[in-house]
Amino acid sequence: MANIVKCGLIQTKNEIVSKEGGTDPAAIQKIKDAMLEKHLKFTKQAHEQGVKILCYQEIFNGPYFCAEQETCWYESAELIPDGPTIKKMQEVAKEYQMVLIVPIYEKEQTGVYYNTAAVIDADGSYLGKYRKNHIPHVAPGFWEKFYFRPGNLGYPVFKTRYATIGVYICYDRHFPEGARALGLNGAEIVFNPSATVAGLSEYLWKLEQPAHAAANGYFIGAINRVGTEEPWNIGQFYGTSYFCNPRGQIIKEASREGEELVVADLDLDQIKEVRNTWQFFRDRRPETYDELVKL
Repeated sequence: MANIVKCGLIQTKNEIVSKEGGTDPAAIQKIKDAMLEKHLKFTKQAHEQGVKILCYQEIFNGPYFCAEQETCWYESAELIPDGPTIKKMQEVAKEYQMVLIVPIYEKEQTGVYYNTAAVIDADGSYLGKYRKNHIPHVAPGFWEKFYFRPGNLGYPVFKTRYATIGVYICYDRHFPEGARALGLNGAEIVFNPSATVAGLSEYLWKLEQPAHAAANGYFIGAINRVGTEEPWNIGQFYGTSYFCNPRGQIIKEASREGEELVVADLDLDQIKEVRNTWQFFRDRRPETYDELVKL
């Protein structure tokens, strides 16, 4: 009998942020509340369709505020797991018996912030978190070092009720080293919640991550938001969230513009089949790679 896990990705548009009071604490909370409500509706749809593992987009309950460098956005960060958003999503996970990957802006303490995804098991228990390791700081509009410290938790995997999963976040996808570490650590499915706009890196969106899947013999769920966000207008978030299999083949894909729940059946038995064919883990030569970490 096939070992199939139904998984889902949510790509949405963000609530509009305007210059007129859009960044005071009350307005920030209003944005977070609206985005949470929107995702709860999609999560209910996912439950009705039988989804067992569901991932949200990068900083799912806020805009991509890294398009500017303003300290007001520090107010949107929360503790993990003791903040209100993760506590709420633990209740949702337990109610739906669904594993949730919840990317938010994390506050470790005042002045110490991370771009983080919490992983919640199907019984509502908090399994741990992944902190984005690779932090971009490039023009135009990706000023992430102003907001986030580099991750310090390595490349953990999480043994959920339905599968062993790993998380990579957005810019991480350009670095094959962490993608390999997730495979070696036992990931069967890797989720990459992102916020990326049309332009320079768009051609890599369907190149790098399928290559990671093929090189490591696991499934990938890649999520991108849609629409444009006022007042920054750094470009269009082009959606096209997708799942790809351990052969690097895209098996389900969303549109460029629509708010969508993407659902796919992932047959975990394919991992063994692919790895038994392509013995990349067997044939690695780690003793020859020392120069990679010296340069």
